[in-house]
Formats: sequence, structure tokens, C-alpha cells
Amino acid sequence: MAVQNGKDVLVKVDLTGDGQFETVAGLRATRISFNAETVDVTSLESAGGWRELLAGAGVRSAQVSGAGVFRDAATDERARQIFFDGEMPEFQVIIPDFGVVEGPFQISAIEYAGSYNGEATYELTLASAGALAFTAL
Repeated sequence: MAVQNGKDVLVKVDLTGDGQFETVAGLRATRISFNAETVDVTSLESAGGWRELLAGAGVRSAQVSGAGVFRDAATDERARQIFFDGEMPEFQVIIPDFGVVEGPFQISAIEYAGSYNGEATYELTLASAGALAFTAL
């Protein structure tokens, strides 16, 4: 994989539930992490005393975070609405030369900040809330 532009990692949200995704405007830094819990099945009979894990077991999850500046009233308003209403709409995360991750996410944190002589900023954290689909690019 060649070096990619960080600005090409995009977080998109379905604004109206019609399957049309809009980029969450103003994000300047984005991160996605995938996690899988393990289920330890080690016993006294485990070869050489090495830990054994149960294949395919455990809980899988994803977390997306981003930080940026306000650029678009519609996506900012929608993010606030999603948080305060406890909604879990469809999101897309586009990772260049890798693929698209799509599925329901809950906004688990939204933070606003600003300094006297600087721009207002926000940080957003999403937690997966169901099965995610991956489509390779």
C-alpha cells in the first residue's frame, strides 16, 4: 500500500435514514480501531502450559474518533441530535486503499472546546452498535 493522505479517511453519517451518506464536516483527525475480546480456555492439559484461546468466540467491536472544526451546520446539528436522542444510525468510515466499514454506531462522546483567540473545535467518539460490514476498495 502506498502512502495515503490523512484527509482521505472519512467519517460519513446517514443524515435522514435514506441511505445517503454525508461526510461529517470539519474533521481534521480521524482514527478507527477494531477490537476482539478473547476467551481463554487454558487448562492443566494445555500443551506446555501455553495459553489457549477459543477460536471465533468473544465480542468484536469498533471505535471511531475524530476531532475538527465546525464547517457545516447540518452535520453538526445531526451529530448533536444523534447524541441527545440516543440514536444509532448507519455510519460509513472510508479508509483509502483499504475499504469501507459500514454499520450502526452510537455517539458515545461529543466534546466542544474553544479558546479566546482561536476557533471552536469538537471531538467525537463513536462506538459500534451492531454488525459491521466491510467492503474492500
